[in-house]
Amino acid sequence: MFSAIKTLHQGVDVCINNAGLARPEPLLSGKTEGWRTMIDVNVLALSICTREAYQSMKERNIDDGHIININSVLGHIYQCAKQAHFYCATKHTVTALTEAIRQELRELKSHIRVTSISPGLVETEFAYRCFENDPSIAATLYKSIKCLDPGDIANAVLYALGTPPHVQVHEMIVRPTEQAN
Repeated sequence: MFSAIKTLHQGVDVCINNAGLARPEPLLSGKTEGWRTMIDVNVLALSICTREAYQSMKERNIDDGHIININSVLGHIYQCAKQAHFYCATKHTVTALTEAIRQELRELKSHIRVTSISPGLVETEFAYRCFENDPSIAATLYKSIKCLDPGDIANAVLYALGTPPHVQVHEMIVRPTEQAN
């Protein structure tokens, strides 16, 4: 992917790590395959894309780039439904990785910024994919409150990107007004 971007667009100036998935796999009875998939997508893919985006910026002397991790409010709380415990752990890892990236960039005296945007409940296909065996769970979840829509998160991304170069929005939690946690 990054090779194609280099060929078509010379490189990456902004990287938005937006891939994420959940599997309803509790800690004490979940399947290893589901856990591995969550780690591969939510942690490893984010880390690889971040590294490759940074290398692209470095090769081209881009010192004002931006890396944005679309995280989750569940990466900041400790009380989630049991089927989401492992997913929450991957999102807590994203929170820690975002801070680690910020620290490494500071050590390098880079002005590349890193932001974590942590949405609450956004009405997308996410819950339907998580509960593909019982889509009524997702439908009930999305009907329970007035959810965010993807445009709300796009606006958060635009806000972070639009700040002056000396301002780093490191963490942004965006929840529906009615969401309890």
